[in-house]
Amino acid sequence: MASSPVASTLAILSLLAVPFVWDEFTAYQLGLYLLYGMVGQGIVLCWGRAGFLPLGQAVFFGMGAYLSGFALHGTPGWLSVAGGFAAAIAVPALVAWLVGLLVFDRQVGSGPYFSLITLAISMLGFQLANSMDRLTGGFNGLTGISGLPGIDTYDHLYYVIVCVLAITTFLFSHILRLPFGQILEATRENEERLQFFGFRTSHLKALAFGLSGAVAGLAGALYAPQQGIVTPQSLGFQLSAELVIWTAVGGRFGLLGPVVGATLIGFLASGMRDTFLYWEVIVALVFIVVVLKLPGGLSGLFDMVLSRLGVRFSKKSALSRSIEMEQPKERGAPNLTFENVVVRIGPVGILNGLSLGIDKPGIHCIIGPNGAGKTSAFNALTGKLPVRSGQIRWRGGFLQNSRPFVVARWGVGRKFQVPSIFPGLPISRNIDIALWAHRLTFRDMFSYRPYRWKTQSLDRQLGHFDFLDDDDMPAGNLSVGQRQMLDFSMTMLAEPDLVLLDEPCAGLSSAETESMINAIATSAKATGATFVIIEHDMQVVEKLSDHVIVLHQGQLLANGSLGEIRKNEMVKQIYSGGTK
Repeated sequence: MASSPVASTLAILSLLAVPFVWDEFTAYQLGLYLLYGMVGQGIVLCWGRAGFLPLGQAVFFGMGAYLSGFALHGTPGWLSVAGGFAAAIAVPALVAWLVGLLVFDRQVGSGPYFSLITLAISMLGFQLANSMDRLTGGFNGLTGISGLPGIDTYDHLYYVIVCVLAITTFLFSHILRLPFGQILEATRENEERLQFFGFRTSHLKALAFGLSGAVAGLAGALYAPQQGIVTPQSLGFQLSAELVIWTAVGGRFGLLGPVVGATLIGFLASGMRDTFLYWEVIVALVFIVVVLKLPGGLSGLFDMVLSRLGVRFSKKSALSRSIEMEQPKERGAPNLTFENVVVRIGPVGILNGLSLGIDKPGIHCIIGPNGAGKTSAFNALTGKLPVRSGQIRWRGGFLQNSRPFVVARWGVGRKFQVPSIFPGLPISRNIDIALWAHRLTFRDMFSYRPYRWKTQSLDRQLGHFDFLDDDDMPAGNLSVGQRQMLDFSMTMLAEPDLVLLDEPCAGLSSAETESMINAIATSAKATGATFVIIEHDMQVVEKLSDHVIVLHQGQLLANGSLGEIRKNEMVKQIYSGGTK
């Protein structure tokens, strides 16, 4: 609710009334806190939505302030001011984007490295600004900064700040409702799964960080004329830490949260600073209590109270799925080969020269005792495990040691042994993200049109699993069996050519197992894709398999029809599957 357009509009209108209710100096103070809150909105985009915490956001704020300060020296005209503001937005955005590309490209889950690197950048920025006396004024800061031409700092600049805050609030609110915003939330929920749908999450997170840098630079550009001076403290770690604290206290999941946090703590600190020696301890205690007891901040507490009082706010109804997407082109013959693939973790051999081939469509089942290397073969194929030696080929391409999003773009889809979904998102959003795999262009990410996409595959899955039609239920509320079904459905909605299913019936009841078997059989017949299934339930193997592969100790033991495998004496000695 705190981030809804109605709440945002009411908040902006209330801010416009401040100079009439209180005095100009109060409005002047509030203007500074609103600028800090604007920077906090970028932290919301990164931390609250995408799941990575920037600890150096003041660097981009300070960059914008210095660039604006340079442009406002002397008696500048609007042309000079416009150039300075453009640089104050573009330069921090570019730097943040480049930093994001370099750091996030390292690996999935690089959040801690990112936080430490942004902390180091903040410390470096402070040292540079402090030592470059001729350019920045050093410790004393950059002085002689004029106000905006024709705008009085105390009478009118406050309104400019409120208007700019309104623009950033509604712009971010719009972005977060677009597919781009939903993909950022999916990144926070399960980045690895998103990569297995072919999304290069490092680029998406870098773009989000670039947007946060742009907004921080814009806030800094207004800070320079508002304060009339820019010092190294404006891009140092202390301010960066305070920005994170204000965002956490106000609420890191809503755009009004950091504005509320910066305003409340700002006025609280200014009120105690001259009367209470240890005022910083109070601020620190407030932060600790919020982190431990109120992960959603004050705005989250407000929403929780309204919920307990029975107050509900209507949600925007889901867009009807009225745009039928094209079916995949006719699939060619499969050609998957493992050639002497070796995978080791330390001294332990996981795959020991595995060689096998699949050159016919249909459903191929992989069986074998625990530790035989079944899931490891999938992991090596899809980039989760590094291949020490050997080759993995799929339709002429070499996939060993490729990254998951690259493998996905080769038409390989995977359902995991433990259901891998986006638990914090509604079922409908899980379905949307799967539908967007391999179809979503950069332009589509900033359009509402993809919410209306549908496919024949979606109709099939809805026919098998009716709970998928629940738009609002969080996927995390589903039972284990339903999560398995959702994970399978999402895999099929991406319409891969090679479908890897790791124990799709694990944890399912007998009735659920029958439903899953029917869904797999129907999907295989309708799509013509090649299915490779790991399964211990021999009922599944009996009903689905066209071809059976047996692994043992990371090597191929036998392959052939189910009848041939049952007659194989070596298979009998090492393995016997069970049924529900």
